[in-house]
Amino acid sequence: MIPRTYLFVPGNRPGRFAKALASGADAIVLDLEDAVAAAAKGEARDAIAQWSREAAEPDRARIVVRINDTQSAGFADDLQLLRDARLADVMLPKAESAAQVQAVRAAVPDARVLALIESARGVANAHEMAGAAGVVRLVFGTLDYALDLDLDITDNAEGLAHAASVLAIASRVAGLPAPVAGVTPRIDDEPRLLADLAWSRRHGFGAKLCIHPRQIAPIHAAFAPSAQAIDWARRVLAADAASPGAAQLDGRMIDRPVVLQAQRTLQRAGA
Repeated sequence: MIPRTYLFVPGNRPGRFAKALASGADAIVLDLEDAVAAAAKGEARDAIAQWSREAAEPDRARIVVRINDTQSAGFADDLQLLRDARLADVMLPKAESAAQVQAVRAAVPDARVLALIESARGVANAHEMAGAAGVVRLVFGTLDYALDLDLDITDNAEGLAHAASVLAIASRVAGLPAPVAGVTPRIDDEPRLLADLAWSRRHGFGAKLCIHPRQIAPIHAAFAPSAQAIDWARRVLAADAASPGAAQLDGRMIDRPVVLQAQRTLQRAGA
């Protein structure tokens, strides 16, 4: 299943790893970057290495490691950790070029890279990165992007709209899954969480970064089609089966895009 949720956990907090895996998140991001102070990054690498030696394979399959960026002092050490721990799913922060992706793959040839785009330069080169060997998904670092462009997105995300559309289109053209939306910092504000998710869905995103386990269940529920949507989809397919190519439903023509949308709705519902 393509992940809908990616839950961040500081790499130097191994006591939280199991709790994160039990949260229901589709993927867990063990963080070596922003969530870990410079003095604790070695400790975080050691904790991830120790966990990887003992973890069951199903748990390992859900792990992504967010490394430090290619210009950082810890970049080479992070790649060494990935090699030694045999962890191939990696989130590359401050991604701005295919060359950065290639630097990861040169050290970890089987790396599956989630390119975290956080700047104007990254958005400008999104198509290049989406098509780079080893990239499996684009991720939108909305807070850093807003900082780069001096955008106030506290109450209105419209300043992110162009970049969001670029990432969605680049992903589609490259045959990647829909990109991953950025975090909602307000942990106890479910309405804001769901509003952020709805905005990103309208702009072509198919997953979201999370910073707390309580954000997981509402996001998964929001991704699931409603009972009304499922009923509509079934009625569309029934109408199309009864009159292929010339069906009508509730006064609306049922053409091929509508049929395909109905099929997609039922697939998302597991029906």
